[in-house]
Amino acid sequence: MTAPILRRLADLRVRQAEWARAGETIGVVPTMGALHAGHLSLVEAACDACDRVIVTIFVNPRQFNSPEDLANYPRTEHEDAQKLSGYPVDVIYVPDPDQIYPDGYATTVSVDGLTDVLEGEFRPGHFDGVATVCAKLFLQTGAQKAFFGKKDYQQMMVVRRMARDLDIPIEVIGCETVREETGLAMSSRNLRLSVSGLQKAAALYRVMQDMATKLAEGVAVSEVESAARDALSASGFEDIEYLDLRCQNSLHKLQHPDRPARLLAAAWMDGIRLIDNIAVPVSER
Repeated sequence: MTAPILRRLADLRVRQAEWARAGETIGVVPTMGALHAGHLSLVEAACDACDRVIVTIFVNPRQFNSPEDLANYPRTEHEDAQKLSGYPVDVIYVPDPDQIYPDGYATTVSVDGLTDVLEGEFRPGHFDGVATVCAKLFLQTGAQKAFFGKKDYQQMMVVRRMARDLDIPIEVIGCETVREETGLAMSSRNLRLSVSGLQKAAALYRVMQDMATKLAEGVAVSEVESAARDALSASGFEDIEYLDLRCQNSLHKLQHPDRPARLLAAAWMDGIRLIDNIAVPVSER
């Protein structure tokens, strides 16, 4: 059965208040729609962990750096609702724009430090938009648990820090990246790749796996990164914005994986910007 779609905060608050009075745990899965198996894995995790589940669908204009990117972002509300019908979701919250940014809205939430590198360097202001909308959705839903995919690892860390710093009583839970059979991380942006581009983009995960293996064996970051960039270019990637080894807890850049680390990448294929990240084993060397 398809969950009811609510568009007004007042209607959502009625449901949320009922659940709160009953002492039920509320989980939220924030999305921008165009749902795929990765999103649905978050929904499944939320349904397993919570009494009530809200899936939000809101294409947030404040986290887009390009008006063209915002205009081209897929909007598939009907199809999304159908996909969610197979899960015990209680509400699909699709807020009208004025429910998030009412007339005269003037507040922005910023998280320093974590947002200065990687995505923050190439998409200035992006994480302000993410932190702001997530703060609003957390407060509007009254959820105790929020579910995010680790594919957007930096985003997950930013949202977790924002909630902690603002004393929002919610646990931000990271769920493993879901991948295509080729290894490509599932993303709504994959819908915009050509058939050829979709096949070629699978090289990103393979190259990153090879990098992680070599880094764990003690090969120098500079050597590994140079070879990886060459391999990605040969596979058809048009631009590699970053391919960094970072501490998984602070995102500080590392020269070797002497502590828990992640390899994070952003690269362009078919004019579409793709991101991915994987864990790197701690090197004994």
